[in-house]
Order: sequence, then structure tokens, then C-alpha cells
Amino acid sequence: MTGTESSQPTEFVLVRHGETVWHAENRYAGRADVALTERGRRQADDLAAWAKGQRIDAVYYSPLSRARLTAAPAARVLGLALREDARLLELDFGRGEGLSIAEMREAFPEELARFVRRPVTDHLPGGNDPRAAARDARALLAELCVDHPGGRVLIVAHNALYRVLLCELLGIDPDEYRRVFPVLDNGTLTELRIGDGQTSLLRFNAPYATGS
Repeated sequence: MTGTESSQPTEFVLVRHGETVWHAENRYAGRADVALTERGRRQADDLAAWAKGQRIDAVYYSPLSRARLTAAPAARVLGLALREDARLLELDFGRGEGLSIAEMREAFPEELARFVRRPVTDHLPGGNDPRAAARDARALLAELCVDHPGGRVLIVAHNALYRVLLCELLGIDPDEYRRVFPVLDNGTLTELRIGDGQTSLLRFNAPYATGS
């Protein structure tokens, strides 16, 4: 598997932020700053409880508040500063932002049909290029490998970004991200090891939250 160069492998714990009010309603939440639900706040507390027993060297998060609020309790218990990076922003869903699939089918049925078939090549109208977003996120991970050789970095970010990033790192056609990575739940973590030109997927969509 291809990946990012590093003298000593660096491990990444990729956490999807807690549940938001739009996710609870099955609406697409991209760059809009959507609030966490009560369940999402519990998932943030659960992440902190999990992190307390872990070796973590740095905590990074997307600028959106749902990622910051999920990451903050974990950073506090770890005694680490929160580090924001715009390359962790969720994909921009353009005209689909805040809509359900049924509402998109009503508003722009042809574009939606193309998006369902090839979600990266034919991304939602008005949205950003998922391939470029994945390359930007990969560049961040490459920098963190240099900054934290042999370390372990916790990142709190977003569903679609993570899945296209995994395709970028593992050499998978990004239009296949829904088939290869069909579900990435709130309150879960995915672990990678990157170094020596290799990316290894250690865990995917593994729950850390309990009773949430």
C-alpha cells in the first residue's frame, strides 16, 4: 500500500466528530457549522474517557465547531493544546448542503443521479473537488509524520473527507469510497500507521463510545 514517507512510522487516530442535529435528520452537513446533539456531546465525553488511557502526542481538529467541541474534552484530559487545520474541513456539498437525499432528488434529480453513481468525479453541484481535498489532507498527514516520527496523533474531522482520504492513501479509486468504506459512524475511530512509503489501515469504524 502506498503512503507517506517517514523514518519512523507515525500512527493516526482519525475520529469522526459527534452526532449533529443534521445527522440526526439525515441531512448532508458539509461546511455549514452545525450544532452537536446531546448524544454528540456525550460522544465527545466518551472520547475523552477513551483518550485518558492512551499515548497521544498531538490533537488536531477541523475548524468546524462540531469537530472542535468533540476534540476539546480529549485534549483537556491529555494536557495537550488543540491544533486547528483547515485541511481537515469536511467536503463542501454545494447545493446539497443541509438537504436530505429526497430533497435533492426533488431539487436537482439529474445531478443527484450522477453523484450517486460517481460521488467524486460527479460531486454535488457547487461543491468542492473531493480529490483536491484528499490531497490537502494527505499533505497535512505527511507534515505530521515529520513533526511526530514514531508518535501518535489524534485527529477529529469528518465522514466524507476521511473516506476519500483513505482512498488517496491506499490507492483506491475515490469513486468507490462508498462501496469500500460504506459506513463511518459518529463516535468511532479509524487508525492508520504511515511510514517508510507505506500506509497500513489498522482499524476502521471502531467504536470508542459506550452507552451513547
